[in-house]
Amino acid sequence: LALLAILVVSPLLILGAVGTAVTIGRPILYRQRRVGLDRQEFEMLKFRTMLFAAPEAQERSSRQVAEAIEQGLAPGGSEGAERVTRFGAFLRRLNLDELPQLFNVVRGEMSVVGPRPERPSYAAMFDHRITRYSDRHQVKAGITGWAQVHGLRGDTSLEDRIEFDNYYIENWSPWLDLKILLLTVLAIFRTPTE
Repeated sequence: LALLAILVVSPLLILGAVGTAVTIGRPILYRQRRVGLDRQEFEMLKFRTMLFAAPEAQERSSRQVAEAIEQGLAPGGSEGAERVTRFGAFLRRLNLDELPQLFNVVRGEMSVVGPRPERPSYAAMFDHRITRYSDRHQVKAGITGWAQVHGLRGDTSLEDRIEFDNYYIENWSPWLDLKILLLTVLAIFRTPTE
């Protein structure tokens, strides 16, 4: 399925790669360690959407993430927003920056549908702070999931995300995966073009 999807979206992959190369330069892909099935770490792929951070910007981003977590919000989404390029913002708005994760699926590290994977340091922290957080490591991480199609992306409630992810794990079926894929496509086409 992922190989077929890569063929179908290959024009978008080429657009993302060329646009990133022209606007930001190399490397084209952003690689970040994430935790998946059975707590195995892997490098999740995305198109780069941000300029590299100066040390002070990295420190500011780290503070923003720590503040978000203290407020019960998931990390991600807002930190480093000032470094996002115009082309990067376009990729993010249409979720095209996530397309390289199809290669993670082909390599067996991810699934198309499943809970979103987290960075190792955050996963370890959430294991101790959030009830049933670790249940997500019973299944492969996904590009899209039940929480995402219900608007739980970026700086949203960690506990709500976990609740939706655990609902998915407990109620998994091919039909639920199909429903999530359809809702994902609808969400992409409903994305406002700011």
